[in-house]
Amino acid sequence: MIFDKLGLFSNSQAITASAASTDVVDFGAPGTPIRAAAALGKDLGKSIIPIRIQIVTTFATLTSLKVAWQMDDDEAFGSATTVLETEAIPLASLVAGYVFNIQHVPLLSTERYGRLFYTVAGSNATAGAVTAGFVVANQTNYL
Repeated sequence: MIFDKLGLFSNSQAITASAASTDVVDFGAPGTPIRAAAALGKDLGKSIIPIRIQIVTTFATLTSLKVAWQMDDDEAFGSATTVLETEAIPLASLVAGYVFNIQHVPLLSTERYGRLFYTVAGSNATAGAVTAGFVVANQTNYL
């Protein structure tokens, strides 16, 4: 999978407790076209920007892990909006190579900043890491 360094949310990020991705992406503020009366609206989900969220180090000791796509107009994410969240993935599935089912920026992604949030259930993980970011396209021939 080809990742763009500027489009990474997590680069082999160790997830030992619930946490936000180490990086946030700024999609910019919508502007007002020349001679227009109002600014353009924004919905990044309509463009179907591909994302890949993959386990790169097998997890240990937690019960399950969820991943959420969050947006906010504040870079500090003081009032984050969870646009989409995966189901709880059990420990047995959280092995190196596992890919979460968020495959593109979801519809209704209308705020300026985007990030991922990892929610750990059960005890904190003693091992486990995720790489996540924008990709050119998602692989579809899983063998």
